[in-house]
Amino acid sequence: MKSRLKIILAEKGLKNKELADLLGTSPTVISNWINGTSYPTAVKLFELAHKLDVKVDDLYEYTEE
Repeated sequence: MKSRLKIILAEKGLKNKELADLLGTSPTVISNWINGTSYPTAVKLFELAHKLDVKVDDLYEYTEE
């Protein structure tokens, strides 16, 4: 799975820090989600989609890697 979070943040005009504040987490956590070094929990994934006004499916794309 490849994160589309960086693209969505750019489209929404949001920075990692702003999203982190909305979700009550740190900018480092957001960076880790973007880079694929960690992934949000199911609860955070749905909260993330809600805050960004996107579907959960929009946050990731499937890759064969």
